[in-house]
Amino acid sequence: MSEGIIEVQDVTKRFGNVLAVDRCSLKVEKGSITALIGPNGAGKTTMFNMVAGAFAPSSGRILLDREDVTALPAHELFGRGLLRTFQIAQEFSSMTALENLMIVPAGQSGESVFNSWFRRRKVVAEEATTRRRAEDVIAVLRLGHVKNELAGNLSGGQKKLLELGRVMMANSRVVLLDEIAAGVNRTLLNDLAAVVERLNREEGLTFFVIEHDMDLIARLCDPVIVMAAGRVMVEGPMADIRANPDVVEAYFGGGMFPAIAEAR
Repeated sequence: MSEGIIEVQDVTKRFGNVLAVDRCSLKVEKGSITALIGPNGAGKTTMFNMVAGAFAPSSGRILLDREDVTALPAHELFGRGLLRTFQIAQEFSSMTALENLMIVPAGQSGESVFNSWFRRRKVVAEEATTRRRAEDVIAVLRLGHVKNELAGNLSGGQKKLLELGRVMMANSRVVLLDEIAAGVNRTLLNDLAAVVERLNREEGLTFFVIEHDMDLIARLCDPVIVMAAGRVMVEGPMADIRANPDVVEAYFGGGMFPAIAEAR
């Protein structure tokens, strides 16, 4: 029996009279790269926001590694190893790329005023270790040429690579990726995909992905979960999803499925 690291059980979300998610259940298996796709208004982003702790469901449960985390805020989920990236990268723009990575690890000694004054040697040693680790991550991301550049000056693709770097610095277990392809050129997108594949393969990270770029989904994700009208319509390998007439109908009323890559 497969082990679900994220389990959504009969979840509903209402915004006033609008039913965004309707008694929806799904599972993300540990160690997988699972996609969540669907037409606009399907409930994908609402589902993502509930799993990420942005807001609570109206009813139902969300489990993380078999523990009920329904309605836990994002910072508590971070402490349990669940992180989220955003369609528009959320960097600290006035800090360098390297500094953006160095601030990620929680509980650093230098955060304490007492330690900064009276345990300076410990703080300096810990900061040196964190810097070395951040330098290693920068090298993996191939961002060494901009490591001392203010993060706000990086390109959109570089900022998204930096977000993946923060994932690497945080010892995360589950990562929610929100449209990493948006606004990214194909060269940097290949770099992003390669980092995701490496983290999944070598470090066992689980990824839950919302994405409109179907070529990227086909490269990275198995299985693919399709939502429509607030519920899961179908789940399976991308080849089966592309050939499913119900999915094609849900997107375009019978249009060609590959055109989804350009849909917004």
